[in-house]
Parts: sequence; structure tokens; C-alpha cells
Amino acid sequence: MRNHTGRNLFAVGEYWSGIDEALEHFLKATDSNLMLFDTGLHYSFAAAGREGKGFDMRTVLDRSLVKDHPDMAVTLVSNHDTQPLQSLESVVEAWFKPLAYAMILLRRGGYPCIFYADYYGAEYTGVGKDGNEHEVHMPSHKWLIDRFLATRRRYAFGEQNDYFDQPNCIGWTRSGNTEHPGGMAVLLSNDADGAKSMNTGTPGITYGDATKHIKETVTTNNEGWGEFKCKGRSVSVWVPVDES
Repeated sequence: MRNHTGRNLFAVGEYWSGIDEALEHFLKATDSNLMLFDTGLHYSFAAAGREGKGFDMRTVLDRSLVKDHPDMAVTLVSNHDTQPLQSLESVVEAWFKPLAYAMILLRRGGYPCIFYADYYGAEYTGVGKDGNEHEVHMPSHKWLIDRFLATRRRYAFGEQNDYFDQPNCIGWTRSGNTEHPGGMAVLLSNDADGAKSMNTGTPGITYGDATKHIKETVTTNNEGWGEFKCKGRSVSVWVPVDES
């Protein structure tokens, strides 16, 4: 198709393995002619949701394809195979999905993919591995994902500074650019309420939480630093207050 059209068409393949070396091998074997679903990242999200505060969030990207090959990774939280009762069942808990979607939609690197059932929700029955029939309810995360997408369009530009310095509370900032000024800050926690001093690269800007989880605003000092917060087991996305 690329030869036929004379264009470098997008292509993605599925090599479903949680072993990062296997994905590395696949990329080399195909001369990086197609991107890959980031299965390692998915498995990290599943472990993080399952283990709760026992999961060290500083390591959430360690086994991911997007960490070392950001231009070759199609990042995802869940898909039709990993949802409950399906062939590759690997459930990302509902409470963690907003944190995971913030990580694939608001960071540099990767080509994010949103799962229909995470966006619209789903209810169905099916037979599990135990041979019994189960009812499954997957809640919709549409409102928050829409907030993330709007933030991505306006503010997910420029340099990224990571603050992966605590096991249960991590964050990052984006500095913006000339066309998309103001920057943003993202903070998430898998345990208690969190707070972290982070630099957006823009001094004297007042930020509000686009997720509406926190009502107070934050104003950066003359060097661009602000004390950003998030609720426990939640994520907050801080953008210039006129857009929050």
C-alpha cells in the first residue's frame, strides 16, 4: 500500500507480549516498518490498578515500548481482548483508568488509542475461565477522556519535565510553545491526596484543575514553580485558568 500510494501510510501490528525484549526483536525483524501496540505499558497499568498503593508509580513506564521507542508505540489502556471474560483478559481496574488515560494522552511519545468500551461504557454477560456465567459492567470514562483530549489539543506541547520522585505520587509538566502558550501540569496518586512542586516554564500564570476534582487555583511564582495537588487515587490536570 505504501508503494502503491507513494505515501508513508500509518500501520500498526499486534505482537502480544509483555516481554519488552520481544517487542524490540519484532521491531528489528520488521525494520521498524510498522508500529506496535505497547503491551508492556498495558500490563503495567493492569498491575498498578490491581496492586493499588503497593505499586511503585515511579516504575510504571519501565517495561513500556513508549519509553525507549516513542515513535513506534501505539499506547493503549485496554482493548477488546483484555476486557473481562475475553481471550487475553487483563483487567485495568476502573479507578485506575483515568490515571492511565492521562498518561497516554498528555505525555510526549506514543500514538494513543482510546478503547470504545472505556469511552462509552459496556454491559454484557459471558462465561469465564471458571466455567460460570458472569455479568460485566464497564463504566464510561467519557467526560474525563474528553477533558484530557481538549487539554491535549491546547496544551500538550513543548518540553516535558517528569517528577517521578515518589512511589505513590508522580507528575509531569509541559512547557507549551509559541502557538500553544501557558503550559500545563499533571499530577496523579495511587494512594492518598498528593501535592508536588513542579515547574511549568511559565511564571505568573494561574492554573485550574480541568478535571474539576480540585476547586482551588494555583499561581506559579516568578520562576514558573507552583504547588500542584491531586486527590487520592485520582488525577488532576492543571491548565491556565481561563481554559480549565
